[in-house]
Amino acid sequence: MPLVEVTYAPEVAEPKLHELGSVLPHLVSKAVECPEEPYDGDLQPGDVEIRFRRLGPLDRCGLDLVIEVRSKWFESRAANRQERVDLLHDAIGAATGLRDFGVYLSLPVAAWSQGE
Repeated sequence: MPLVEVTYAPEVAEPKLHELGSVLPHLVSKAVECPEEPYDGDLQPGDVEIRFRRLGPLDRCGLDLVIEVRSKWFESRAANRQERVDLLHDAIGAATGLRDFGVYLSLPVAAWSQGE
């Protein structure tokens, strides 16, 4: 279950953020799929959580957007994490037309529990 945080500059238009929010669940799920957590294309509530945060006056960022993805560590994911994040970056750019953004993929040792 990936957690995604999008930090964006004030000049990023809201329609672009909506567009990004609509494509991220699928693109992130494809980027982190692995034998331990395969992606079947049928996302359910809680499968990908996305939070948007506008940069504040004291924040410092050289990019229009930074997308941070956190997903549970599995050896199969970690083995090619740079390839995964590069492909995710390319896919986001192709899907949205965004250019001035970065993607950070973190694979912490973690656990997740969710109620119905």
